Amino acid sequence: MSMASGGGSSSTAWLFSPARRGRRSSSPLVARLVPLRDAPTQGAVLAELRRVILAGDAPPGTVVPLEEVAAVLGMSVIPVRESLKILVGEGLVEQHARGAYTVARLARSELLELYAARGVLENAVLAAAVAAAGPDDHAHARAAHDLLDRAVRAGDLRAYHRESRGFHVALLAPARMRRFGAMVESAWNLTESYRPMAHLTDAARQRLHADHREMLAAFVAGDAAALLTCAAAHHRRLLDAIATLPPDGGAFADEPPAATEPVATRERTPCTSP
Repeated sequence: MSMASGGGSSSTAWLFSPARRGRRSSSPLVARLVPLRDAPTQGAVLAELRRVILAGDAPPGTVVPLEEVAAVLGMSVIPVRESLKILVGEGLVEQHARGAYTVARLARSELLELYAARGVLENAVLAAAVAAAGPDDHAHARAAHDLLDRAVRAGDLRAYHRESRGFHVALLAPARMRRFGAMVESAWNLTESYRPMAHLTDAARQRLHADHREMLAAFVAGDAAALLTCAAAHHRRLLDAIATLPPDGGAFADEPPAATEPVATRERTPCTSP
């Protein structure tokens, strides 16, 4: 069953080219926006822009044309611009010269770093969550897994993307670790637009979904060791998925300059006992 899927140089000169100014934007972000009703606020504009980006419907590097976004949402450009500035602060959008905005891009190494950080954070929260979980939490996790399973069976990649996150959140929720949860959410948000699952084979996605089943079983059984072992294997498979992302197409930013001196070779001050 095949799932249906719903730029290299860092230069931004293409944003201002005559050819681009002379035609209507084909930004996929604009196509996914839902017009706001009644008396929309800036908060509603911000929420709608964030929703589209986190849904993975606007690939990294996608242009965010202010005037078109404002027209679709039924707002002036002022609340749109203010909302984009907030999203710049969240790391979801980049601002360029002449007031242009695009969905943020990461270097491949940065994407890997964020997934690594997310794995460490999730493991810390999972250990507390499995111990604190009760029958209601188990039922919530089963319901989240059912939605994810339905997306897999339907071959709906957009739903898979959404429900996979919902399932992981359901496993973490019982810990009620607000600060850790916020850090996990932030790391997750920064990677959402890449949707590495879209580049996997059906067999690879099925293997990841089998991990989900095993994680659910361990969570409901209260087996923290089994849950953490399975979560670690699942995370390694996610890192492998990132390695399959195509290097071209402009999705990745240029790699940051290498440090002039590797950390491992710098002189270290030995630890001494008091």
